[in-house]
Amino acid sequence: MRSTRAPFARSRGRRVALAATGLAATLALTATACGPSDDKASDKPESTTSQGPDGSSSGTDSDSKLPAGLADKLKEKGIDLDDWKKGAWKNWDKDDWVREAKDFANPVIEGLWKPERMKKAKDPNKTIASKDAAADQGATDPEPTPVRAKPEKTPYHENAAPVGKIFFDSPKGSMVCSGTVVKDPRNPGKSNLVWTAGHCVHAGKNGGWYRNIAFVPAYNDLGKSEAALRNAAPQEIAPYGQYWADWISTSNEWINGGGPTGGSGATYDYAVLHVKPEQGSKSLEETVGNALGVDFSTPATQSVSSMGAWGYPAAPPYNGLMMHKCVDKPGRLSLSPSLPTMYRIGCTMTGGSSGGGWFRVVGGKTKLVSNTSIGPAENTWLAGPQLGRGAEQLYDMMSKKYGSQ
Repeated sequence: MRSTRAPFARSRGRRVALAATGLAATLALTATACGPSDDKASDKPESTTSQGPDGSSSGTDSDSKLPAGLADKLKEKGIDLDDWKKGAWKNWDKDDWVREAKDFANPVIEGLWKPERMKKAKDPNKTIASKDAAADQGATDPEPTPVRAKPEKTPYHENAAPVGKIFFDSPKGSMVCSGTVVKDPRNPGKSNLVWTAGHCVHAGKNGGWYRNIAFVPAYNDLGKSEAALRNAAPQEIAPYGQYWADWISTSNEWINGGGPTGGSGATYDYAVLHVKPEQGSKSLEETVGNALGVDFSTPATQSVSSMGAWGYPAAPPYNGLMMHKCVDKPGRLSLSPSLPTMYRIGCTMTGGSSGGGWFRVVGGKTKLVSNTSIGPAENTWLAGPQLGRGAEQLYDMMSKKYGSQ
């Protein structure tokens, strides 16, 4: 199976045992893997931890507000926030790459994600062989027929769900993933929450938090070609501006078991970002004009006629500039009898689509039901986690603790 993760690996699917959160301001890329594991993932709320700011950054280089004591804790680890913004974030030495929720901090670096830097960001392109997804483990349906990804109609903000690109920095360079604006139940109409994959924000068991994570809703809204964007104004690339993550939550299963090809964390490969605009104060939902509800009912595949995956595939034959979609009847994929079953659909999207939302219609309304996590090297299908109790608790915690920030 192939995965999407930084440096452009795309990862799909895994159930979460709740979340580790961090104070962020980085661009993200996806990384995932698909394969059996000895780790026994749980779905317990007790495994969730969080950390975040009690104020926001104005976007300058020196006035980020952090919780009392956090800056001192970071200094104990040799991290000076002023130096960080001046380039110290490029140091990826193991001792400097923080992985715990309580240590994560990514202050806004205004102007870092210029259009040209965005275009150069890579897709996560880590893969594993399809044969490693053993068909005789757990509940696995026959491999689906590939569904060719179709370009979304433009402008995206009028024809698609509120999908966008996530940018972040990793030890291997600038990376990209996809994400979706989701509703905040405690702040109706004013959500600042974005759903994506865990491998788009954290490297998993052998790494830490990615840096400079930012979300650009409706990236390249008019679907212009690379040539047409060569001298494009910033607003053509990012019509609604850039939103930096100031809080992030992902599952402890991903942090402790995730890897370049997914690992035991793949079935818990999801994350929620709380974001703030690089400039201005209006909420993400107010700016974009839309946000989706999330379906945590984990519907059986037999009861679902179709699911669709949306995202910005960036590995060949795609270039990451255009939003694409695949719609198919879902099947089941099991990586191990000890891990939750994942959803799987036929789809030819490549790395960069990681973290993109999977949608289905519930009661006449479109809802997010999963996110892209892993896929095979042949780019014939995608798999995503079932979003059950653990994912719902992570989402609720983000709304409760950080939604009004």
